Amino acid sequence: MSDSPRGDASGRTRRRLLAAGASAAALGLAGCLGTREGPVPEPTVTNERIDDGWRLLDESESTVFERAYGPATVRALERTLTYEYVSVAEALDETFDTGGSPVVFFATRIDLRPALDGLPAGVGRDRLMPEVETAAVEAFRARLRSAGTEGLGEVDEGTTTVVGGHTATAWRFEGEFALDGEAPLPDGSTTAVDEAVGVTARLAVWHDGTDVLVAGGAFPSETVTAVIGDAVPGSLDGETVVESIANAEAAAALATDPAAFDEEVSVLIVSVE
Repeated sequence: MSDSPRGDASGRTRRRLLAAGASAAALGLAGCLGTREGPVPEPTVTNERIDDGWRLLDESESTVFERAYGPATVRALERTLTYEYVSVAEALDETFDTGGSPVVFFATRIDLRPALDGLPAGVGRDRLMPEVETAAVEAFRARLRSAGTEGLGEVDEGTTTVVGGHTATAWRFEGEFALDGEAPLPDGSTTAVDEAVGVTARLAVWHDGTDVLVAGGAFPSETVTAVIGDAVPGSLDGETVVESIANAEAAAALATDPAAFDEEVSVLIVSVE
């Protein structure tokens, strides 16, 4: 697996799309407890898996909002890291020129200034955390739309334990990633591939005692090559189709078991600090 940044036009297009989505999605996110000066520290993905197959696609910082609470004006600042799984992104570029990927990961740190301790009476963690969670879900939807996943619907909400023993509110969503292109047939003709791959997405939001952390990712809920195979008439399987368009490495990437991606994303989410 290559982990070097892509320099082609499709790679740049994907960066612009994801960066634009991240910036738009940030509007509405809300705050944390710690008061500090200067830039918001970037969130850290502590699990070493982030260095094996993933690449940093975008890093964004923004002032999320300024809101008056009595005599105090609160500024919420965020810093987000966006990653993509290299082999899948490149395989889709080579086969269908998608400019996006169903296997992505996001980590965000949100800083509220001034700290909650300095806010007027009645404004505190119990009031702001539900606002943070609601806004984080909407931001997550927007970022996934920018990566190509549409129709994201919530299917489950619960809790999970993250690094440091903190309890996070956790959600599971389902959506679809569209494939749109042409595949070659044995007789030399081509056939249209216009199918959607099912996508599962996971998101968690928690307070670490200083900041609010948001981590989430998405992955196919079905094998991409199986979806391609179903779209092609006759007895051709999806791996053969991808090999004929790209190569065996791309076919192997798109034939990855969804359970492997689920484990990968789940481990990364709980490792963010």
